[in-house]
Amino acid sequence: MFTKKTIRDIDVKGKTVLLRADYNVPVKDGKILDDYRIQQSLPTVKYLLEHGAKLIICSHLGRPDGTSNPGLSLWPVAKRLNELLDNDVSFVEDSVGEKVEKAAKRLKPGDVLLLENLRFHAEEEKNDDNFAKSLASLADIFVQDGFGVVHRAHASTEGVTHHLPSVAGLLLEREVDTITNAMEAPQRPLMAIVGGAKISDKIEVLEKFIDIADFVAVGGAMANTFLLAEGYDMAKSLVEPDDVPLAKSILEKAKKKAKENKFVFYLPHDGVAATKIDAKTTTRIVDWGAHVISSIEHYPKRPPREANHMKPDEMLLDIGPFSASFIAGSIQLSQTVIWNGTMGVTETPALQGAVGPFSHGTETIVEAMLGEFGHKPFTVVGGGDTVSYIEQQKLVGAFNHVSTGGGASLELMSGKTLPGVAALADK
Repeated sequence: MFTKKTIRDIDVKGKTVLLRADYNVPVKDGKILDDYRIQQSLPTVKYLLEHGAKLIICSHLGRPDGTSNPGLSLWPVAKRLNELLDNDVSFVEDSVGEKVEKAAKRLKPGDVLLLENLRFHAEEEKNDDNFAKSLASLADIFVQDGFGVVHRAHASTEGVTHHLPSVAGLLLEREVDTITNAMEAPQRPLMAIVGGAKISDKIEVLEKFIDIADFVAVGGAMANTFLLAEGYDMAKSLVEPDDVPLAKSILEKAKKKAKENKFVFYLPHDGVAATKIDAKTTTRIVDWGAHVISSIEHYPKRPPREANHMKPDEMLLDIGPFSASFIAGSIQLSQTVIWNGTMGVTETPALQGAVGPFSHGTETIVEAMLGEFGHKPFTVVGGGDTVSYIEQQKLVGAFNHVSTGGGASLELMSGKTLPGVAALADK
């Protein structure tokens, strides 16, 4: 249960509310390519407006490194909010200063003002107290609803809470509640599917999943490093040699868990290899045989077969058909599935509308999670590349929960304290 006060616990009528949202959305040539994060902020925005607040919204966009950058302006977000809300949304070309103060004083209950990109000021990421005070001076109450930034102690996430009564928005409450419940009180069996490139980026969450999950499956480029740790030549595949000791320690932890409990840790049996990352390239299936660490005697294990080694000029770019089927079958045995990280190079475009050449593994496990093979478990999805993929496939609404936070969801899953949440008022 969420332990922080939310907007339901305070009276905002006639008050000026500073709302920290996460509008870090993809923009190209002034057009928003994906407004998922904007859409997810609307319940909080509408609640505050319906309850008579004067609303000031602040956010960042991209990495301008403390300098003004027209290409990273939040003006396109203001236009999109205008379209999504019944209210006109005002925009001011700064986030602090005299212009902003005048615009804030003109607000009436039900009005909305969006500030310019916070990160045009270097003081934002430095958590500068004077910058935080300037933001706080605009409002009576602070509402944190930018889940994607609460793992950072910035002026607009942690600093401002020292100067205003601070509570959570509805999106933040839902994100923390859903992810925490999936980790701490899931319907079992609990399965974790982890992809991505670097083990070091996800070492904490991998170790946490070994502690709490019944099944952990590893895919994506991360699996390459595990296979390298197992002694396989990965040719030109993306690997992290410095992470090999981490991979070995995780495998040892998985083996120890399997000896003590019913538990499965899975590395791909096979993969899709090619000499270049291109939709027109020729691919082939590379096969290593069984890679299951399991304490469950009846769990299906394919008999080892002769290894089909990679050629010197090849890269492993997706899990293979057997591995995808194995993971999909295991999803069918699970009641809760947490997925973070695609299984291959899903950004490679498809030819003539088909599935991309290195997206078949990801596509198969998505179908399994969505109940295409019969059983549909409770699904929690996180991670930037993962969310981008299912957004491209227009499948966001098909999962039980799709997180708006990449690093924040990983750190919450790992059990870390999120500064932007910890700083809010307790219930």
